[in-house]
Amino acid sequence: MAADTSPPFARTLPRRSQPWILTYHSVSDPADDPYGITVSARRLDEQLTWLRRRGLTGVGVSALLRDRAAGGRGLVGLTFDDGYADFLDEAFPVLLAHGCTATVFVLPGRPGGSNTWDPLGPRRPLLTEEGIRTVAAAGMEVGSHGLLHRDLTELSDDELRGETLGSREALARITGEAPAGFCYPYGTADRRVLGAVRDAGYAYGCALVPGTLTGPLALARTHVSHADRGARLRAKEVRHRLRYRSAAPAGAGEAG
Repeated sequence: MAADTSPPFARTLPRRSQPWILTYHSVSDPADDPYGITVSARRLDEQLTWLRRRGLTGVGVSALLRDRAAGGRGLVGLTFDDGYADFLDEAFPVLLAHGCTATVFVLPGRPGGSNTWDPLGPRRPLLTEEGIRTVAAAGMEVGSHGLLHRDLTELSDDELRGETLGSREALARITGEAPAGFCYPYGTADRRVLGAVRDAGYAYGCALVPGTLTGPLALARTHVSHADRGARLRAKEVRHRLRYRSAAPAGAGEAG
């Protein structure tokens, strides 16, 4: 019998599971971080190094889904929510050093604004329209996070249309290309919201824990914090693969 040369973790996990997508926010000083969403550039470097040692390369979600549909296994999704301005100065050089790309979910209704939806702060600047164009020109995927970072499940149908279709049209104007991906603010969605995202023309949608929602418009993701190093990342990887095991190819399933 031939020896099993697969990595040790591969022998204890399902052969097929939904793609692993990591969720980042601000890359800056994590000292004042009441929500646990800030990672330093040095810690990001350590986390990407850990991924590469496991044979995984970080890419944007569209690239990840294309690779999975073709049977690939060596990629992991990297996403950065809210479109913080520090992405260009802090995150991008680290990604470049590791040969990685990412999807940056931005708020075209708040260009050059700040994260006023976080009552505890601290206030962090968001990308301007020029910054969004720079992100796209640098080879990163730009996706929509809605217009204003609102809980979409609480909006009227007209408001929901503005946050989904309106933000897609705004990003098409800013970057010259309509985004393929949408990220639900606060990670929350329901079937009505998924329907609005589908009707707006998005190919996929990213949540956090989508619950009973399935398919390419309800992709689960793993939150990454400054505290996450090798052992914690490994535990999160195993939890994701066990929780979201699936016999279907990535991108298949119910659209909402």
